[in-house]
Amino acid sequence: MWGGAAEPADSYYQVRPECTDVPKTRFRIKPGKTLSVRKWQAVFVQEGSLDIGKTLRRIRRGGIHPSIRGEVWEFLLGCYDPMSTFEEREQIRQRRRLQYASWKEECKQMFPVIGSGRFITAPVISENGQPNYDPLVLQEINLGTNSNGSDFFKELTSRGPLDKKVAQWLLTLHQIGLDVNRTDRALVFYEKKENLSKLWDILSIYAWIDNDVGYCQGMSDLCSPMIILLEDEADAFWCFERLMRRLRGNFRSTGRSVGVEAQLTHLSSITQIVDPKLHQHLDKLGGGDYLFAIRMLMVQFRREFSFCDSLYLWEMMWALEYDPDLFYVYEAHQCGSEKTEGLKGKPKSIKQCGKYERQNMRNGGKSAEGPLPISVFLVASVLKDKSYKLMTEARGLDDVVKILNDMTGNLDAKKTCSGAIKIHKRYLRKAKK
Repeated sequence: MWGGAAEPADSYYQVRPECTDVPKTRFRIKPGKTLSVRKWQAVFVQEGSLDIGKTLRRIRRGGIHPSIRGEVWEFLLGCYDPMSTFEEREQIRQRRRLQYASWKEECKQMFPVIGSGRFITAPVISENGQPNYDPLVLQEINLGTNSNGSDFFKELTSRGPLDKKVAQWLLTLHQIGLDVNRTDRALVFYEKKENLSKLWDILSIYAWIDNDVGYCQGMSDLCSPMIILLEDEADAFWCFERLMRRLRGNFRSTGRSVGVEAQLTHLSSITQIVDPKLHQHLDKLGGGDYLFAIRMLMVQFRREFSFCDSLYLWEMMWALEYDPDLFYVYEAHQCGSEKTEGLKGKPKSIKQCGKYERQNMRNGGKSAEGPLPISVFLVASVLKDKSYKLMTEARGLDDVVKILNDMTGNLDAKKTCSGAIKIHKRYLRKAKK
């Protein structure tokens, strides 16, 4: 009901009672502002297309109700075209589920722990491809049959020398398991081992199909919300895969640098424009490369906000930078350029775009490598908000890191987004001069 009392959202993401140091959630479900089940259902026409512009405005005002968050995210992340019908989306969903099942079976044939409801945390093979017969390894890969873990190694070595890609993938699996064990463990959801296993399966399969980046630390933080919000494992995988389309460049490593460093360079330029005194101070402390901000960009503020507030921040970010062409860009990339005929949708209207995307369209804010992600301006907004504290209390880089770490749970997601939009607008004006 419009004007009714705001409802806390913590009950949707329950925290284990012994975890008393978890930041409190600021996000509230506000009647009349938060995108509700009723409002969400009302934006669809009879055949299934939806008014995405109206949906984006509603999300910016008050976020998404937790009960429908997963299905709305599928649109925000470009899994589906907002102009598609119910039938078209169901066909796509079933095709993707079959594709995921095929990849999962392929991975299971190489390593039978995949899909078993278990996961590993010890290395299966050594760097030179030799089996690791450590008792912990044998215990973890023992699937409870009459055979034991050593039978897997016998079968593995019978194939001859391991293919380089297979060996690299097997070397990655225990690192994924170690990260899964550390991800969102304060949540009741992860008390169930099958949920940890589902997270491990998705990340392991993604590591196999992404030939360029594979798996990197931090990806478990990005994937975890997907399996909490979407019951079907394949649907959660595709949501994560779409998110990685946006972020995988951050994880790409050349040996000398990580992809996210380009964004740090832009962050430096932005701060010089919006708060030159802060930039000079940080540079004087040896922080002019802004490496202290790398975590915020890599895992999209998962550590700076409570779990629920980070989801609220994400959906506002995606609503602000939403581009209705996303679905067709991703599908064309997946199909290959020679198969893109017929994939193009209707010419997009500026009303269908998020506010951040509209600013870029109007001001030509897209560089040769594409538009800067809004996350860079969100970091600038956080630094601007903490400028006085950083200027007066930071006497070294350790102080900068401590001040930024201490703000965990004390940031307002909506205020941070509003600040980012203002900084982006100012940056575009300065850049045009």
